[in-house]
Amino acid sequence: MSKKNGRESVMNAAGSGSGVEEQDGVPSGDSEYFDAVIVGARCAGAATAIALAQRGLNVLAIDSARFPSDTLSTHLLWPSTMAEIHALGALGAVEAIGAPRMPIAEAILDEIGWRTPYSAVSGIDYGMCVRRTHLDDALVRTAKTAGAEIREQCTATKVIWDGGRAAGIEYSDADERRHVVRAPIVIGADGRKSFVAEQVGARTPIISAPSGRACYFAYWKDDRDDLRHIASQWRVEGLLGTAFPCDGGELLCLLQPPIDLIPQFRGRKVTDAYLQGIQNLPGLAKRLEGCELASRVRACTGIESYFRTSSGPGWVLPGDAGHFKDPVTAQGIRDAYRYGRLLGEYLAPVLGTRAGHAGPPDPQTVDRATADWARQRERDCIEIYQWTNFLAAGLPPSPLEYELYHRARERPEYAAVLSDIYNRVQPPAAMTPPSALAGTTARALRRPDVSVLDVAADLRTQTGRMVSDWRERRRFRG
Repeated sequence: MSKKNGRESVMNAAGSGSGVEEQDGVPSGDSEYFDAVIVGARCAGAATAIALAQRGLNVLAIDSARFPSDTLSTHLLWPSTMAEIHALGALGAVEAIGAPRMPIAEAILDEIGWRTPYSAVSGIDYGMCVRRTHLDDALVRTAKTAGAEIREQCTATKVIWDGGRAAGIEYSDADERRHVVRAPIVIGADGRKSFVAEQVGARTPIISAPSGRACYFAYWKDDRDDLRHIASQWRVEGLLGTAFPCDGGELLCLLQPPIDLIPQFRGRKVTDAYLQGIQNLPGLAKRLEGCELASRVRACTGIESYFRTSSGPGWVLPGDAGHFKDPVTAQGIRDAYRYGRLLGEYLAPVLGTRAGHAGPPDPQTVDRATADWARQRERDCIEIYQWTNFLAAGLPPSPLEYELYHRARERPEYAAVLSDIYNRVQPPAAMTPPSALAGTTARALRRPDVSVLDVAADLRTQTGRMVSDWRERRRFRG
């Protein structure tokens, strides 16, 4: 089989008979065969394509976009995300885009703030904020260089089934021509509204949590060269805002108000409400002094975090197609790259003749590999998912949260713990280990503006959340 075009009869390539053609109405002579077909070529799809192609697999990825192309995203990259980009061989291409390195993180709750450097991950101790137009293009180019075939402006229209398992896809190109691709694995890396997830019956989540926040963001022309090395977050009451310097001399300013404020942002009011929200965060307003709004305000509402069933007979769902977290902790791109790469590493040994097989891969072996991969992602991501849901609730800060910020301001080593949680170096449990909870509570009670009743209510809430989270984790960890 030629790797250049992947074209071969279905009978010879996959051992399928005429029953598939009769079932799906697809003549075998019109089909192409690949070791894997990926729907979606952005973060998760590109990462999976790179990992498979680097290991000699014949991979096709299709995407409805024509790259370079933008997409709705907040695109903050932690050092752990940069490490994943490096592991994929794309670090040079991403750095060449020109976003500033950000080795410093800071967070301010009211006027209580902490600032700290990041811990290094694989030798990388800085984050970046890179617009998706250029970021996705860099990864697509890396995938092509690795040997993956990327077809742009192509839209999946059908998952092909053979004997109860996914066996390929139909898609249409920019000229509305119909194409058929057969493969031992169909990889749906096509986002939250995943067509593949719908086709395989996996759109309904296993677990989910609606966000208590909406998301509004815009870009600003940023002349503050003295601050372009810092990723910053501010919170006042339930309102949260961020400032992330990015490529093109701009800054991404994200505002996440509680959902009960959404009516203030509707229609033509969105820009005025966005600007007023910035003024309600004095630290953010000060950061933007001298900066100029350079784009329209974009919105994302109705956000829901979830885990979906992410593997089945002949199919698998990396990226947001299978698992999504609220953007408040900016974990999506990191996880798309990491688990896309790992998916390729799980699948490569069991797919195709280039993996050392004399014939087509064993379907059960392929399905075991994707099931093992999905379980690993669930185990790895459940705690950060739960912590993200807590921050996404949109509630005012509690007495114990204030105390944690006081502690981080006074103790740089604890501030490093907080940044390491975002950076995925430490688990969320490191924020409030049981050994420190009593001391945190005692310090909160000593503050003159904090009542015993408020602290007691906070403890009940936190205890209830921990019990609920533990029960939810049992679903994935046994």
